[in-house]
Amino acid sequence: MDSFTKNSSADDGKIMPDAAFRQLGGGSVAYLRRVSSDDVLAAHPGYLDLRPGMKLWALHSADGQPIMLTDSREAAIANATEADLTPVMVH
Repeated sequence: MDSFTKNSSADDGKIMPDAAFRQLGGGSVAYLRRVSSDDVLAAHPGYLDLRPGMKLWALHSADGQPIMLTDSREAAIANATEADLTPVMVH
């Protein structure tokens, strides 16, 4: 197995350790991902007033901190651009 496919322990199955992943982008990249309101509500119960079943866009900094949640992909991209961040899609 080469170093590109296995940088963490043999048991966790990750390609890159979490700490290394969080440092990608060095403050210049924002990660954009499609999420459901159900997932957001499950992760943050009582924090937001969202209807179940909504399809939303989440924008996060490279270290995983949420920047914004919106129903518009364009708004998320505009927010990243205004903050001098390069938005990239993640799955």
